[in-house]
Amino acid sequence: MSNEKKDYKETLNLPKTSFPMRGNLPKKETEILKFWKEIDLYKKVLKKREGNEKYVLHDGPPYANGHIHIGHALNKILKDLIVKSKAMAGYYTPYVPGWDCHGLPIERAVFQKIKKRKEEVDPVEIRKRCRDYANQWISIQREEFIRLGVLGDWENPYITMTPQYQADILRELAKFYGKNLVYRAKKPVYWCPNCTTALAEAEIEYKDKTSTSIYVKFKIEDESFPENSYFVIWTTTPWTLPANVAVVLHPDLEYQLLTDGNENYLITTNLVENFKEKIGKELKPIKTFKGSDLEGIRYSHPFIDREGISILADFVSDDTGTGIVHSAPGHGEEDYIASRKYNLPVLAPVDDYGRFTKEAPEWLQGVKIWQANEIIIERLKETGYLLHTEEISHSYPHCWRCKKPVIFRATPQWFIALDKGNPTLRETALSEIKKVKWIPEWGEIRISNMVEQRPDWCISRQRIWGVPIVAFYCEKCGKLIATKEIADYVADIFEKESADAWYEKSAKELLPEGFRCPECGGTEFKKEMDILDVWFDSGSSHAAVLERREELKWPADMYLEGSDQHRGWFQASLLESCGTRGKAPYLSVLTHGFTLDQQGRKMSKSLGNVIPPQDIIKQFGADILRLWVSSENFTEDVRISKEILKQIADVYRKIRNTIRFILGNLNDFNPATDAVPFKEMEEIDRWALTRLSHIKKEILKFYDEFKYNRIYRVIYNYCATELSATYLDILKDTLYCELPNSKKRRSAQTAIYIILKELTKLLAPILSFTMEEVYSYIPGEKEESVFLENFESEIPEEPELLPVWEKLIDVKKAVNKACETARTEKLIGHSLEAAVKVYADGKLFELLKKYENQLPYIFITSKVEVLPLKEAPDEAVSDEEIEELKVLVEKAPGEKCERCWMFSEEVGKDPEYPDVCPRCKDVLKNLGE
Repeated sequence: MSNEKKDYKETLNLPKTSFPMRGNLPKKETEILKFWKEIDLYKKVLKKREGNEKYVLHDGPPYANGHIHIGHALNKILKDLIVKSKAMAGYYTPYVPGWDCHGLPIERAVFQKIKKRKEEVDPVEIRKRCRDYANQWISIQREEFIRLGVLGDWENPYITMTPQYQADILRELAKFYGKNLVYRAKKPVYWCPNCTTALAEAEIEYKDKTSTSIYVKFKIEDESFPENSYFVIWTTTPWTLPANVAVVLHPDLEYQLLTDGNENYLITTNLVENFKEKIGKELKPIKTFKGSDLEGIRYSHPFIDREGISILADFVSDDTGTGIVHSAPGHGEEDYIASRKYNLPVLAPVDDYGRFTKEAPEWLQGVKIWQANEIIIERLKETGYLLHTEEISHSYPHCWRCKKPVIFRATPQWFIALDKGNPTLRETALSEIKKVKWIPEWGEIRISNMVEQRPDWCISRQRIWGVPIVAFYCEKCGKLIATKEIADYVADIFEKESADAWYEKSAKELLPEGFRCPECGGTEFKKEMDILDVWFDSGSSHAAVLERREELKWPADMYLEGSDQHRGWFQASLLESCGTRGKAPYLSVLTHGFTLDQQGRKMSKSLGNVIPPQDIIKQFGADILRLWVSSENFTEDVRISKEILKQIADVYRKIRNTIRFILGNLNDFNPATDAVPFKEMEEIDRWALTRLSHIKKEILKFYDEFKYNRIYRVIYNYCATELSATYLDILKDTLYCELPNSKKRRSAQTAIYIILKELTKLLAPILSFTMEEVYSYIPGEKEESVFLENFESEIPEEPELLPVWEKLIDVKKAVNKACETARTEKLIGHSLEAAVKVYADGKLFELLKKYENQLPYIFITSKVEVLPLKEAPDEAVSDEEIEELKVLVEKAPGEKCERCWMFSEEVGKDPEYPDVCPRCKDVLKNLGE
């Protein structure tokens, strides 16, 4: 033999794989999307589970307007995690995405483009433009959602503006007509003067606003009061004073009549000191009253020749103002409700654009309400009715679309009654809420409170782009005709021609032939021109989609949206379904929070903290976005930033590198011919599979509970600690140095093959692109796609090994620490240069003694001796975790094996193989080296 050192690299089984170290996700993902499209993966996923129990997640339709934002990505990825994990759990999981297309945002965008008002345009032309606009954004958003890796029936989504869907919306309205739950009335509703339409509660957002609050005196016209006596009211909306018809007091509050010597003021006792300070006068009490004694007292309006009366209601408080509220039933919901008892007129002298009408005083006519505040205050000052003004900041309702302040305005609107019938719609909905599973649980309380407190559902909007409220008015006698039969008849026309028919045809063409007014026999009719609230559109999706499509079912297993939808889609769907079917349209409801930046701030263009998902995909890839979604507790608000995504990318790399290592060590493994039966496997491999089995059960439980952040943590810890830093690290010697087809190596390969396959399946719903790529590299027979695999496969177990190996791994950690110290002190370089003496007592000593021959392999050292604890020298290191253990690290005796790098006193003894250990000599002989 030559004295030259021989290079044994070629004799080692070093990892080999073409699976790339770098994901290059932005490019690779597009190739995988192409592959999924070519094989029609969605249909194959369904075909594979055909006949199995259905699991239907019903998609809440996003609005077809603008590019998707990070909130959309969070929402759609969460849905995809559920659909894919349920499919792999064996369910038949059709997923039909949808789009909400009618309504104000699209109509506004069209009007901004043509620069006209709604009374200046042809509604049919506007509807055509709105449809084109919505279709354009559906195409864009569809591609953006697909790019996230979301699997669904993208070729056949549901779209709320299709003729069939529009007809079904109308048929749902017809059912409400049939139950006599729809009525038309002049009631105050949220009104946006900028968008010129009524708004739903769900279309309102509250923002701080600074307003001028005023204290105004109303002259009492009642002989039982002294001359010059006044009710003192406080308001933050001076513009509502022209509509005043009453002042409201609380029946249980105490009130005082105070005098300054000339005038007498009536206010609540609790606010007397505050009032005196504000008006800067010394006031003396004349008389005390209980609120209930002050009902029905007449007063004169401060600037209109009109009288009002005092009324009682519980909503009045004595924490601010005067304890007396000015009441304009045409501009306030509580005022309206209180006024009904007293049959007061409902005045609203304000037009669609927020300008005063001819019903207002001449000096206000044509003036916009926000400008009128100053004019009214000035008038009150001049006439001596103004006692005090001050600026206050308070929360005020704003339009969700144009972001401008809204008003309450009484106009004729259409409503669905919540408190009519037995049981009432409200009672049915509250009862059904209790039967639904709410995730998180607080969702039940939230939606219950909202349904309990909400007013009747205002379903009318004064716009063009939507489904018309099908109703007619007799031209002869004014009779309103809104029946189930007529609505169903028109619905059939809509299904053939779309809801545009309402604008294209005359009333006569829309009504059945020969139809006459049931009241007077008239034959001329006028059409209602209000459209339905878009929440009624999307709230009808359970009927238009779940009941219509054969692959789906009613009720849905789950509705999943943001937490704002307790007052939006969840509630609209619940009320619609309970009103027409007496049941909730869903079995469970899951809500997620909003997306915030790293500092916990809302994302906004003005703050410059918006992160479009398209940018994340270009830089990192969609799988990083998907992994981020899985890492967050989505039931709360979630944070995202480039820094957070970089941390997620590091975790991704750790998972990818672990998988790459396994693939590299399976390059010569054929599961069909090389797999070792479980009972014949090495003990460490049986332990590893038992651990995998337990981890798999834990992950499947978390999938079932939608706790994806727990899956993220379990997988990360498993890959980083249990596999990479422990099990795979220990296996390196077996995988690299043993004879390629030795049973010991094949045992290790069998274990890592099973681990890889299971890990790929378990991660597929989250890292969909990467796991599809990994799956293509896994050896052996397999399906066309990882998503055609099921989770169900059993992993063999030997549970009694768990406590044994847990203890051995704990001792390994103690040895690692001791070796690290020895390395720092330059005693050793690599851990294979170490000979370790382990001193232990009791059961631990017995365990370590039993495994003494395997310990060098487990600890990745060249030699291990197990000795009684009492023999431990002073320099032996104690372990803080294991009391009955001490470790001493010494330089390993003997020479280094040039093939496996272990030190052995046997190296050099065999002249034929002078530079390798006995194990490597046997391997080399077998290899014919």
